[in-house]
Amino acid sequence: MKWVICEDELAIAGQITKLVQGWASLRGQTVHISHFKSAEAFLFAYEDDKSVDLLLLDIQMGEMDGMTLARKIREDNNKVQIIFITGISDYVAEGYDVSAVHYLLKPVKEEKLYTALDKATANLSKPKRAISIDTADGITLVDVDDIAYVEALDHALAISAKGSIINAKMPLYKLEEALADERFIKTHRSYLINLAHVKRVTRTDVILDNGTALPLSRRLYKDINSALMKYITGGMS
Repeated sequence: MKWVICEDELAIAGQITKLVQGWASLRGQTVHISHFKSAEAFLFAYEDDKSVDLLLLDIQMGEMDGMTLARKIREDNNKVQIIFITGISDYVAEGYDVSAVHYLLKPVKEEKLYTALDKATANLSKPKRAISIDTADGITLVDVDDIAYVEALDHALAISAKGSIINAKMPLYKLEEALADERFIKTHRSYLINLAHVKRVTRTDVILDNGTALPLSRRLYKDINSALMKYITGGMS
């Protein structure tokens, strides 16, 4: 696996490197670790070689901060796992925007880092799962990760996946059973969303990473925020 540490403080980068090496030895993994002292330096190298599996990214750096770098990466790469490492907790909510695996505060604790690395590697090795959807044109296979949200329309469903809408002939509860995935949660009696595609939550809406705003029931506001926090901090697979 190809991992990158982007951290402008050499002592901290060295500490994280040792912790990662300890994790790799304990888990029997082979990891190639590179270190960059700035977001700009990493971005320059990344343009030539985007085969990065995991990025341990400091937020507070020089001219370009880590959150800005993460957003640039997410413009064309949803596969790389991102773990933020920083000295302050002000940016936790922004981690939703870039689907960060975890958010670690300095000084980094071994146990918390190991938990984050375990989740990141599980995400990398997780096989894609597809479900079959009964449509007017026959059976369609849909990648579960690609589903952003589902809207219930009378006795049918509109499934949004990769920017397309798939019309399914089934009730919402049947699709929930087929998904059997805790990332999917209701925001409203007629909407089911994938937490992996959530960018922001307001009192009345859930904003997805494609800009779509979906209604949020007042009684579900706390549940959604709790589920998002659990997802972003590694409590969900």
